[in-house]
Amino acid sequence: MADVFTAYPRNRIAIREVGLRDGLQLTASWPSTEQKRDWVKRDYAAGIRHFEVGSFLPADKVPRFADVREVAEAVDGLGNAHGIALALNQRGATDALSTPVGEITVVVSASQAHNAANVRRTQEQSLAEIANVVNLRDTAGKRTIINAGIAMAFGCSLSGEVPEDAVMRMVDRCFEAGVDMVGLADTVGYAGPRQVASLCARMERHLGGQPYVIHLHDTRGMGIANAAAALDAGCRIFDASLAGLGGCPFAPGATGNIVLEDLIYLAEIQGFDTGIDIEQLIATRQILAEALPDETLCGTLAKAGPPQTLNWRAGAA
Repeated sequence: MADVFTAYPRNRIAIREVGLRDGLQLTASWPSTEQKRDWVKRDYAAGIRHFEVGSFLPADKVPRFADVREVAEAVDGLGNAHGIALALNQRGATDALSTPVGEITVVVSASQAHNAANVRRTQEQSLAEIANVVNLRDTAGKRTIINAGIAMAFGCSLSGEVPEDAVMRMVDRCFEAGVDMVGLADTVGYAGPRQVASLCARMERHLGGQPYVIHLHDTRGMGIANAAAALDAGCRIFDASLAGLGGCPFAPGATGNIVLEDLIYLAEIQGFDTGIDIEQLIATRQILAEALPDETLCGTLAKAGPPQTLNWRAGAA
């Protein structure tokens, strides 16, 4: 089993840039490899240390991630940076384990209907595949973190309500399969702050300090409010994408992730020192404007800018 606290130290907030993977799933075009490298370098210079670099999928079918190895190597070349990649099966995990990524995300849905649409498997089949990925990692003698992302944890656009008890059962099943950590995804942006607070508080009690990820979408404008609720409930690892890019191809109605820059501002004004420079991140959006001319770039901080007449950063005098 990998030591998750090396990548995610206790009592430290971690904000993960998922734009290079989740953010590019639905875009009409995508950045070149050199633009992706520049994106990583500029994010890193701004203080980002956790990067989802892409998905290990057949390059002929998903060409936007054909350069995932190069992006992973770009992250690995930076000091104290943590690369994360998505793998949907053993073949993808085998490829990921041959790269320097420090974490592999595997996926199972809290909704049976979405699980079938997303990966064409039952939940039981997905759990068996996750166990096989863990075995692959162990057999290879690697310390790579295996993180189970639980999709539709807050409601499903295909089957409706997902009970909290069902989510917690899936959390336990993922740990029984051998994963090192889990993540809860509001894949289609159904959640509200009360629901997020309730599930995160339950995760805090159930996991006893073991880190977990919250992956929020802003489909209905609740993303930042939900992030605030998760912060208050004790969650310390969050996914977000530059300019709010993103969405699931197999989830009707799914739109972008919460905006990276806006989430950092929330964390700072709530007293968490992220070590991230929002102004530098806003400048990095120029890469997206050039590479993705048909995409809407979201974010309130990019429009209004951080306050100029007050010390809003955590720890500011």
